[in-house]
Amino acid sequence: MRWFELLLVITIAIADPLFKGLYFLKHGPSPGILFDNSRWTYGLIHEIICLLLLGYVLSRRSLRIRDLGLRWSLRACSTGFFLAIAFMIASATANLLLRRLHLAWFGFIDNSPTAKDFFAHPSFMAIPFTLFNPFFEELIVRAYLMTELLELTGSSLLAVVCSTAVQFSYHLYYGWVGALSISTGFLVFSLYYLRARRATPVIVAHGFIDILGFIRLWWFG
Repeated sequence: MRWFELLLVITIAIADPLFKGLYFLKHGPSPGILFDNSRWTYGLIHEIICLLLLGYVLSRRSLRIRDLGLRWSLRACSTGFFLAIAFMIASATANLLLRRLHLAWFGFIDNSPTAKDFFAHPSFMAIPFTLFNPFFEELIVRAYLMTELLELTGSSLLAVVCSTAVQFSYHLYYGWVGALSISTGFLVFSLYYLRARRATPVIVAHGFIDILGFIRLWWFG
């Protein structure tokens, strides 16, 4: 039953963004794409429903989302800040190396899409979505998925690889190089959670990165 509940939560959470990511991987961003208030609202509602489902699944075992390591403190927030820096250093370094490898192997520079190609000039509803998204991703794809795999299989490697791979899969709209680059940052988060089993710092780190990205899009998109 726990395997079924795990697959149910993860499938409902990532199916839509995964298929969209695969579509954009193949076709690229459309010149007419527009993330208006309705799209951001749909995304926010979807994430809220997924977290409610997670809460229900945990409650069946007399657990709460708090039991995944969601405990707020000043130390957790400061740790999240340093995790965000580690994320940015890891993903930037990986992006540089992968682009050089791409140039060496294929003879031209990779021109993967960026966030600006999809989310430029965000509308008002992008604000609550940006603030809520780190809770959705890190509680479901990091804390819940890793906790269940650790307890069901006892394999730390499997937990880290699966969590990072799932996040990689629905970021494929950035292209292979972009998705692999950002996944090195997700790997940092996974390794931290494996060691500390605390979700708050990775949520803070993810939120910090998303807010920085939103500000860049808002002012320069």
